[in-house]
Amino acid sequence: QRHIRPIVRGKAGKPIEFGAKLSVSCVDNYVFLDKISWENFNESCHLKEQVEKYKETFGYYPESVHVDKIYRTRENRNWCKERGIRISGPKLGRPPKNVSEEEKKQAHSDECFRNAIEGKFGQAKRRFSLNLVMTKLPETSITSIAITFLVVNLSKLLRQFLSLFLSLFTNNRTGELIKPPFINFDYTLNNFYVLKLIDLSENSWSKVA
Repeated sequence: QRHIRPIVRGKAGKPIEFGAKLSVSCVDNYVFLDKISWENFNESCHLKEQVEKYKETFGYYPESVHVDKIYRTRENRNWCKERGIRISGPKLGRPPKNVSEEEKKQAHSDECFRNAIEGKFGQAKRRFSLNLVMTKLPETSITSIAITFLVVNLSKLLRQFLSLFLSLFTNNRTGELIKPPFINFDYTLNNFYVLKLIDLSENSWSKVA
């Protein structure tokens, strides 16, 4: 199609890719499609905008952001530091000779946490045909991609509802599972609150993350 452009990525085995380029963030295992374009763009320039969207949605800045190496520019680091946001990854400059065990543990934890977004891309491609977008117009292709991530979020929400539904008939103590099934409303209500599906202070449904 006319709007398709080659995007040089430099990956092993796939130096050039074709299609739309996405900038996606993941919060509580829910995916937010922040930017989509048929032209190549530098992802690091959109970190501030993504963080500001997070604040607009949830009312506060995130405690930390877990990003790829391309986002860890000096400008982005200083911007996050001014707002009290910890950015993952090693500091700029020459790596230190001695790294404490706490720093190693934090780096490993950050990398594992960041892998969630890679898993979302894999899930969208394998289960929801993100890599098989066959629409012709750029507008319909963008709509198809956006709907794919919408379905990814709906599948996550459905699993949470199913888990909470099953918890209606169980107790939080495994020792009592052998007893006849019964409804534990307090335990289930707390689960809804932990998953941010309801707001106990107002006794009303709140926006899902």
